[in-house]
Amino acid sequence: MNIEAIKFDAQGLVPAIVQDAGSKEVLTLAYMNKESLEKSVETGETWFYSRSRQELWHKGATSGNTQKIVSMSYDCDADSILVRVNPDGPACHTGAYSCFNETITGVQSTPSADRFEILSTLETVIAEREAEMPEGAYTTYLFEKGVDKILKKVGEEASEVIIAAKNRDPEELKWEVADLFYHVLVLLREQKLPLDEVIAVLNKRHK
Repeated sequence: MNIEAIKFDAQGLVPAIVQDAGSKEVLTLAYMNKESLEKSVETGETWFYSRSRQELWHKGATSGNTQKIVSMSYDCDADSILVRVNPDGPACHTGAYSCFNETITGVQSTPSADRFEILSTLETVIAEREAEMPEGAYTTYLFEKGVDKILKKVGEEASEVIIAAKNRDPEELKWEVADLFYHVLVLLREQKLPLDEVIAVLNKRHK
């Protein structure tokens, strides 16, 4: 990133939109000055400038909920920054995965608008579970047990898909494939591999 190209405002600040590199959810909007931007580039983790405290702050310094930077870019006017991160815990001080939890308006998509929107929705839910780790949730259990447990479940569900297909039971097959998709998405999240990168490979193979 060419830091010298960034147009800071009169207070020496630039808005930084922080996005989960995996789920593509917007996590927060914060501000950077030149020093915090330089520290972010240097350390590979997000640093911001607190307008209320008037000081630099390292995201996760006290909470442990750091954000590892995947990429940084700026817009066509060079007056805002997009920071794609792999978050280690919630982004919001409330303990929520994202700071953007309140809806002003919106139109719910229909299945015909996007047949596979549920995969993106599920990917976001899994990302929230990893960040917030709610007690008693099955996804929390998988992340706590780690990659070996997740891989075991992927293998088990793949076997169940094979059995359902051999039994020629469409209803059973639907459920088993759905379970396999879910566990594969958990695995992708654990491996920090975004779903859209897998879809991009599918598109290449299709062509």
